[in-house]
Amino acid sequence: MPFYRSYDDTALAYRVLGPSSTPLVCLAGGPGRDAAYLGDLGGLDRSYRLLVPDARGTGQSPPADDPDRYSFPALAQDLESLRRELGLERFVLLAHGAAAATAQCYAAAHPGRLSRLVLVCPEGRVQAARSELPSDTLEIFESRSAEPWWPEASAAVQQLATTSDPERIRTLLAQAAPMAYARWDAPQRAHAAAAPSQDNPVPRAGFPQGVDDLARLAVLKNLREVPCPVLVVTGELDTITGVRVGELVADSFPRGEWRRLSGVGHYPWVDDPELFRAAVTSFLGAL
Repeated sequence: MPFYRSYDDTALAYRVLGPSSTPLVCLAGGPGRDAAYLGDLGGLDRSYRLLVPDARGTGQSPPADDPDRYSFPALAQDLESLRRELGLERFVLLAHGAAAATAQCYAAAHPGRLSRLVLVCPEGRVQAARSELPSDTLEIFESRSAEPWWPEASAAVQQLATTSDPERIRTLLAQAAPMAYARWDAPQRAHAAAAPSQDNPVPRAGFPQGVDDLARLAVLKNLREVPCPVLVVTGELDTITGVRVGELVADSFPRGEWRRLSGVGHYPWVDDPELFRAAVTSFLGAL
Protein backbone atom coordinates (compact mmCIF):
# COMPACT_ATOMS: atom_id res chain seq x y z
CA MET A 1 0.00 0.00 0.00
CA PRO A 2 1.48 3.41 -0.96
CA PHE A 3 1.78 6.30 1.49
CA TYR A 4 1.96 10.07 1.08
CA ARG A 5 3.30 12.80 3.35
CA SER A 6 0.67 15.19 4.64
CA TYR A 7 1.09 18.82 5.73
CA ASP A 8 2.41 17.81 9.17
CA ASP A 9 4.80 15.21 7.69
CA THR A 10 2.60 12.27 8.78
CA ALA A 11 2.69 9.32 6.39
CA LEU A 12 -0.91 8.47 5.41
CA ALA A 13 -2.00 5.46 3.37
CA TYR A 14 -4.05 5.20 0.21
CA ARG A 15 -5.10 2.39 -2.09
CA VAL A 16 -5.05 2.29 -5.88
CA LEU A 17 -7.68 0.24 -7.73
CA GLY A 18 -8.16 -0.27 -11.44
CA PRO A 19 -5.98 -0.27 -14.56
CA SER A 20 -7.24 3.02 -16.02
CA SER A 21 -5.03 6.09 -16.12
CA THR A 22 -8.00 8.37 -15.33
CA PRO A 23 -7.86 9.17 -11.58
CA LEU A 24 -10.90 9.33 -9.32
CA VAL A 25 -10.19 10.19 -5.67
CA CYS A 26 -12.72 8.54 -3.34
CA LEU A 27 -13.31 9.55 0.28
CA ALA A 28 -14.84 7.17 2.82
CA GLY A 29 -17.41 8.36 5.33
CA GLY A 30 -18.52 6.94 8.64
CA PRO A 31 -17.03 9.16 9.91
CA GLY A 32 -14.01 7.21 11.09
CA ARG A 33 -14.67 4.11 8.99
CA ASP A 34 -12.03 2.10 7.17
CA ALA A 35 -12.25 2.92 3.46
CA ALA A 36 -12.37 -0.82 2.70
CA TYR A 37 -16.17 -0.58 2.95
CA LEU A 38 -16.19 1.33 -0.35
CA GLY A 39 -14.91 -1.76 -2.15
CA ASP A 40 -14.58 -0.97 -5.85
CA LEU A 41 -17.69 1.25 -5.73
CA GLY A 42 -19.80 -1.01 -7.87
CA GLY A 43 -17.11 -1.55 -10.47
CA LEU A 44 -16.06 2.06 -11.00
CA ASP A 45 -12.50 0.75 -11.09
CA ARG A 46 -13.28 -0.60 -14.58
CA SER A 47 -13.43 2.94 -15.94
CA TYR A 48 -11.25 4.92 -13.51
CA ARG A 49 -8.15 4.54 -11.40
CA LEU A 50 -9.62 4.76 -7.91
CA LEU A 51 -7.38 6.52 -5.39
CA VAL A 52 -8.80 5.76 -1.96
CA PRO A 53 -7.08 7.39 1.04
CA ASP A 54 -7.30 5.99 4.56
CA ALA A 55 -8.24 8.92 6.79
CA ARG A 56 -6.22 9.40 9.96
CA GLY A 57 -6.86 6.64 12.44
CA THR A 58 -8.48 4.34 9.90
CA GLY A 59 -7.16 1.51 7.75
CA GLN A 60 -3.37 1.69 7.48
CA SER A 61 -3.11 5.38 8.44
CA PRO A 62 -1.83 6.11 11.95
CA PRO A 63 -3.89 7.86 14.63
CA ALA A 64 -3.51 11.60 15.05
CA ASP A 65 -1.39 13.05 17.86
CA ASP A 66 -3.68 16.08 17.91
CA PRO A 67 -7.44 15.29 18.03
CA ASP A 68 -8.15 18.42 15.97
CA ARG A 69 -6.59 16.67 12.98
CA TYR A 70 -9.60 14.33 12.85
CA SER A 71 -11.91 17.26 12.06
CA PHE A 72 -13.29 17.39 8.55
CA PRO A 73 -11.57 20.71 7.68
CA ALA A 74 -8.25 19.13 8.71
CA LEU A 75 -9.03 16.04 6.62
CA ALA A 76 -9.54 18.40 3.68
CA GLN A 77 -5.96 19.59 4.24
CA ASP A 78 -4.82 15.97 4.08
CA LEU A 79 -6.60 15.70 0.74
CA GLU A 80 -4.71 18.70 -0.62
CA SER A 81 -1.47 17.04 0.47
CA LEU A 82 -2.48 13.91 -1.44
CA ARG A 83 -3.20 15.99 -4.55
CA ARG A 84 0.25 17.55 -4.36
CA GLU A 85 1.89 14.17 -3.83
CA LEU A 86 0.15 12.73 -6.89
CA GLY A 87 0.88 15.79 -9.02
CA LEU A 88 -2.76 16.30 -10.01
CA GLU A 89 -3.44 19.78 -11.34
CA ARG A 90 -7.21 19.14 -11.29
CA PHE A 91 -9.04 15.97 -10.37
CA VAL A 92 -12.40 14.31 -9.87
CA LEU A 93 -13.50 13.77 -6.27
CA LEU A 94 -16.15 11.38 -4.97
CA ALA A 95 -17.20 11.32 -1.31
CA HIS A 96 -19.69 9.16 0.55
CA GLY A 97 -21.80 9.99 3.61
CA ALA A 98 -19.99 12.04 6.23
CA ALA A 99 -17.03 12.52 3.89
CA ALA A 100 -19.20 14.89 1.86
CA ALA A 101 -18.37 17.47 4.55
CA THR A 102 -14.65 16.94 3.94
CA ALA A 103 -15.18 17.20 0.19
CA GLN A 104 -17.17 20.41 0.52
CA CYS A 105 -14.51 21.96 2.75
CA TYR A 106 -11.94 21.05 0.12
CA ALA A 107 -14.04 22.47 -2.70
CA ALA A 108 -14.59 25.70 -0.78
CA ALA A 109 -10.86 26.13 -0.07
CA HIS A 110 -9.58 24.95 -3.48
CA PRO A 111 -12.40 25.58 -5.98
CA GLY A 112 -10.12 25.48 -9.01
CA ARG A 113 -8.66 22.06 -8.23
CA LEU A 114 -11.79 20.00 -8.94
CA SER A 115 -12.97 19.10 -12.43
CA ARG A 116 -16.02 17.19 -11.13
CA LEU A 117 -17.45 16.46 -7.69
CA VAL A 118 -19.72 13.54 -6.77
CA LEU A 119 -21.39 13.45 -3.34
CA VAL A 120 -23.09 10.15 -2.49
CA CYS A 121 -25.75 10.10 0.25
CA PRO A 122 -24.39 13.24 1.98
CA GLU A 123 -25.35 14.21 5.53
CA GLY A 124 -25.77 17.93 4.87
CA ARG A 125 -23.51 18.77 7.81
CA VAL A 126 -22.22 21.89 6.01
CA GLN A 127 -25.66 23.09 4.99
CA ALA A 128 -27.27 23.29 8.42
CA ALA A 129 -27.23 22.03 11.98
CA ARG A 130 -28.61 18.49 12.17
CA SER A 131 -31.80 19.68 13.90
CA GLU A 132 -32.48 22.08 11.02
CA LEU A 133 -31.92 19.69 8.12
CA PRO A 134 -34.88 18.35 6.12
CA SER A 135 -35.35 14.78 7.27
CA ASP A 136 -37.43 12.02 5.75
CA THR A 137 -35.51 9.16 7.36
CA LEU A 138 -38.30 8.17 9.77
CA GLU A 139 -40.85 8.28 6.96
CA ILE A 140 -38.66 6.01 4.81
CA PHE A 141 -37.99 3.66 7.72
CA GLU A 142 -41.67 3.29 8.61
CA SER A 143 -42.60 2.72 4.97
CA ARG A 144 -40.61 -0.53 5.17
CA SER A 145 -42.44 -1.97 8.18
CA ALA A 146 -43.68 -4.98 6.21
CA GLU A 147 -40.15 -6.28 5.63
CA PRO A 148 -39.16 -9.26 7.83
CA TRP A 149 -36.16 -7.55 9.48
CA TRP A 150 -38.12 -4.44 10.46
CA PRO A 151 -39.53 -5.36 13.93
CA GLU A 152 -36.11 -6.28 15.33
CA ALA A 153 -34.45 -3.26 13.70
CA SER A 154 -37.16 -0.92 15.00
CA ALA A 155 -36.76 -2.21 18.56
CA ALA A 156 -32.98 -1.85 18.28
CA VAL A 157 -33.26 1.77 17.10
CA GLN A 158 -35.45 2.64 20.08
CA GLN A 159 -33.05 1.01 22.54
CA LEU A 160 -30.01 2.74 21.04
CA ALA A 161 -31.37 6.07 22.23
CA THR A 162 -31.14 4.98 25.87
CA THR A 163 -28.09 2.65 25.87
CA SER A 164 -24.52 3.62 26.77
CA ASP A 165 -22.93 0.18 27.16
CA PRO A 166 -20.49 -0.29 24.22
CA GLU A 167 -21.08 -4.03 23.88
CA ARG A 168 -24.84 -3.56 23.90
CA ILE A 169 -24.56 -0.77 21.32
CA ARG A 170 -22.63 -3.07 18.99
CA THR A 171 -25.35 -5.72 19.28
CA LEU A 172 -28.12 -3.21 18.62
CA LEU A 173 -26.31 -1.72 15.63
CA ALA A 174 -26.01 -5.20 14.12
CA GLN A 175 -29.75 -5.72 14.61
CA ALA A 176 -30.51 -2.37 12.97
CA ALA A 177 -28.09 -2.87 10.08
CA PRO A 178 -30.71 -3.91 7.44
CA MET A 179 -32.25 -0.43 7.51
CA ALA A 180 -29.19 0.97 5.70
CA TYR A 181 -29.82 -1.18 2.62
CA ALA A 182 -32.61 -1.63 0.10
CA ARG A 183 -32.52 -5.41 0.52
CA TRP A 184 -31.11 -7.82 3.04
CA ASP A 185 -29.50 -10.35 0.73
CA ALA A 186 -26.04 -11.92 0.79
CA PRO A 187 -24.10 -8.87 -0.54
CA GLN A 188 -25.76 -6.57 1.98
CA ARG A 189 -25.26 -8.99 4.87
CA ALA A 190 -21.57 -9.39 4.06
CA HIS A 191 -21.08 -5.64 3.75
CA ALA A 192 -22.80 -4.99 7.09
CA ALA A 193 -20.91 -7.82 8.84
CA ALA A 194 -17.60 -6.06 8.16
CA ALA A 195 -18.71 -2.77 9.74
CA PRO A 196 -17.83 -3.46 13.41
CA SER A 197 -14.17 -4.11 12.60
CA GLN A 198 -14.01 -1.06 10.31
CA ASP A 199 -15.34 1.61 12.68
CA ASN A 200 -13.05 3.68 14.91
CA PRO A 201 -14.87 5.78 17.53
CA VAL A 202 -11.93 8.14 18.11
CA PRO A 203 -11.80 9.77 14.65
CA ARG A 204 -15.60 9.60 14.59
CA ALA A 205 -15.76 11.75 17.73
CA GLY A 206 -13.16 14.18 16.40
CA PHE A 207 -14.77 14.64 12.98
CA PRO A 208 -17.03 17.62 13.88
CA GLN A 209 -14.74 19.16 16.50
CA GLY A 210 -13.84 22.84 16.23
CA VAL A 211 -16.38 23.56 13.49
CA ASP A 212 -18.77 26.22 14.77
CA ASP A 213 -21.61 27.89 12.87
CA LEU A 214 -19.33 30.71 11.74
CA ALA A 215 -16.89 28.29 10.11
CA ARG A 216 -19.70 26.25 8.59
CA LEU A 217 -21.35 29.32 7.08
CA ALA A 218 -18.02 30.46 5.64
CA VAL A 219 -17.65 27.11 3.85
CA LEU A 220 -21.25 27.30 2.64
CA LYS A 221 -20.71 30.80 1.24
CA ASN A 222 -17.57 29.72 -0.62
CA LEU A 223 -19.39 26.80 -2.25
CA ARG A 224 -21.18 29.39 -4.41
CA GLU A 225 -17.82 30.03 -6.07
CA VAL A 226 -17.10 26.39 -7.00
CA PRO A 227 -17.10 26.31 -10.82
CA CYS A 228 -17.12 22.56 -11.50
CA PRO A 229 -20.22 20.42 -12.14
CA VAL A 230 -21.45 18.66 -8.98
CA LEU A 231 -23.60 15.53 -8.80
CA VAL A 232 -25.41 14.68 -5.56
CA VAL A 233 -26.79 11.13 -5.42
CA THR A 234 -29.29 9.95 -2.83
CA GLY A 235 -30.99 6.57 -2.44
CA GLU A 236 -34.77 6.57 -2.19
CA LEU A 237 -34.59 3.98 0.63
CA ASP A 238 -31.79 5.64 2.60
CA THR A 239 -32.86 5.66 6.25
CA ILE A 240 -29.44 6.96 7.39
CA THR A 241 -29.27 10.38 5.71
CA GLY A 242 -32.56 10.41 3.83
CA VAL A 243 -33.39 11.73 0.39
CA ARG A 244 -34.42 15.38 0.64
CA VAL A 245 -31.13 16.56 2.10
CA GLY A 246 -29.56 15.75 -1.27
CA GLU A 247 -31.50 18.53 -2.95
CA LEU A 248 -30.34 21.00 -0.30
CA VAL A 249 -26.71 20.00 -0.83
CA ALA A 250 -26.98 20.25 -4.63
CA ASP A 251 -28.53 23.71 -4.35
CA SER A 252 -25.44 24.91 -2.48
CA PHE A 253 -23.44 24.81 -5.72
CA PRO A 254 -23.96 26.95 -8.82
CA ARG A 255 -23.73 23.83 -11.02
CA GLY A 256 -25.21 21.30 -8.62
CA GLU A 257 -27.39 18.43 -9.87
CA TRP A 258 -29.44 16.19 -7.58
CA ARG A 259 -30.28 12.64 -8.62
CA ARG A 260 -32.49 10.29 -6.62
CA LEU A 261 -31.74 6.63 -7.32
CA SER A 262 -34.59 4.14 -7.14
CA GLY A 263 -34.36 0.91 -5.17
CA VAL A 264 -31.19 1.68 -3.22
CA GLY A 265 -30.32 2.73 0.32
CA HIS A 266 -27.31 4.35 1.97
CA TYR A 267 -24.84 2.14 0.08
CA PRO A 268 -26.13 2.30 -3.52
CA TRP A 269 -23.11 0.52 -5.01
CA VAL A 270 -23.94 -2.50 -2.81
CA ASP A 271 -27.69 -2.52 -3.51
CA ASP A 272 -27.49 -1.95 -7.26
CA PRO A 273 -23.91 -1.74 -8.61
CA GLU A 274 -24.95 -1.29 -12.24
CA LEU A 275 -27.38 1.54 -11.47
CA PHE A 276 -24.84 3.35 -9.33
CA ARG A 277 -22.00 2.88 -11.79
CA ALA A 278 -24.17 4.11 -14.68
CA ALA A 279 -25.21 7.24 -12.75
CA VAL A 280 -21.64 8.18 -11.92
CA THR A 281 -20.06 7.36 -15.28
CA SER A 282 -22.83 9.18 -17.14
CA PHE A 283 -22.12 12.32 -15.10
CA LEU A 284 -18.36 12.06 -15.42
CA GLY A 285 -18.48 11.32 -19.15
CA ALA A 286 -15.26 11.23 -21.12
CA LEU A 287 -12.78 12.85 -18.77
